[in-house]
Amino acid sequence: MWPYHPDLLAQPVPRYTSYPTAADFEAIQPVDLETAIARASGDVSLYLHIPFCEKICFYCGCNTGAAGKKNRRTAYLAALHAEIGTVASLLPDDAKIRRIAFGGGSPNAITTQEFLDLVDAIHTRFRLNNAEWSIELDPRSMSSDWSHAIEAAGITRASMGVQTFAHHCQQRIGREQSDALICRSIDWLRSAGVTSLNFDLMYGLPGQTAEDLTDSLQYTKLLGADRIALFGYAHVPHIIKRQRVIDTSDMPDGLQRFEMAELGFDYLTHEGYVPVGFDHFALPDDPLAIAAKTGSLRRNFQGFTDDPADVVIGLGASAISVFPELLAQNEKNSGKYRSLASQGELTAAHGKHRTADDQLRARVIENLLCSGSAELMPCLLHQASARLKPFLDRELAMISGLELTVLPAGLPYTRGIAAIFDAYRAATTRQFSSAI
Repeated sequence: MWPYHPDLLAQPVPRYTSYPTAADFEAIQPVDLETAIARASGDVSLYLHIPFCEKICFYCGCNTGAAGKKNRRTAYLAALHAEIGTVASLLPDDAKIRRIAFGGGSPNAITTQEFLDLVDAIHTRFRLNNAEWSIELDPRSMSSDWSHAIEAAGITRASMGVQTFAHHCQQRIGREQSDALICRSIDWLRSAGVTSLNFDLMYGLPGQTAEDLTDSLQYTKLLGADRIALFGYAHVPHIIKRQRVIDTSDMPDGLQRFEMAELGFDYLTHEGYVPVGFDHFALPDDPLAIAAKTGSLRRNFQGFTDDPADVVIGLGASAISVFPELLAQNEKNSGKYRSLASQGELTAAHGKHRTADDQLRARVIENLLCSGSAELMPCLLHQASARLKPFLDRELAMISGLELTVLPAGLPYTRGIAAIFDAYRAATTRQFSSAI
């Protein structure tokens, strides 16, 4: 049993898919991104953002909009093609693309031909080195045509936004999808050559019970998901306005959320899934589980990953590029993005130049989240000692020399422990999701 300490979970903390977090971004110049791209070398990953969905879910905080307006979609994709050309022209010859990920929104909200045109552009413009391809999918938009397109593109990794199989919860969050639709999508993806299939699931949904979550977990295992991301629903209507339509009168409270997270962890680990952090899981032969077991797990804007690249270039509106010394986010506004990118300009206007201290703290935070331990510099340990004390006193973590280790009982508190090394949290009033 995980010990429940509500006082240690009371402070909302970031998910730390980067450090500094996007909440701490400030103004940068497009030339900063241009310089970083021109200096890249070795393995590089690409992320392409498709900001469209056929249906908009009430809970969703992604930068996305309805895909119904063809002219807007066509203009966006033309700008994305232009950006692909611009970025490719800046990359040095010794930079090779090893990973390509399509996210959104829902990449399958565009047509299969539009998608394959993007795939062709990547092959034509960039130097690929035995690249691995992945995609995020909305099962409500899946079709046999998309199965053929995924196979043609050589995609082997896919993630489906399932969230819950409980229909009454689906109704509350605006994400209604039948079991038959999910099963059909799985058949299509497996036949297309997808060998690593992830299900996104959520706990803490309005009206959700422990029995609802158990049913979803059991069905997910039965359907053979290779990976599972079990997220706590973050209800932040002051940030995500579409969440205001959600009835929260019977939302699980803090203790119930904690018990749901523990239920998910216990069930999935007993069923043979390897824990990746406290809220991700993978079958033992999946690359993500292997990375977790071998100590090569990483964390970036796509969450936990087995991608070893230090450089990820984001393409599309709101996409974020990652370099050791720079985080750079493209223009969020789709209209501004289209206007700039279509003229061959980079659109990054916000980001963060990462100092040596930022990079040091980023490694500590990433190591804590990915492997549960981190080697601290004496100065960091001294600065953190008072804030670490509650976790140490309750045997949630321990220190041996300069090594900080999260103990098994402290697993659900890892984000809170990592936040102690975040130098920006004291300076911001922005609210984040609860730690569990």
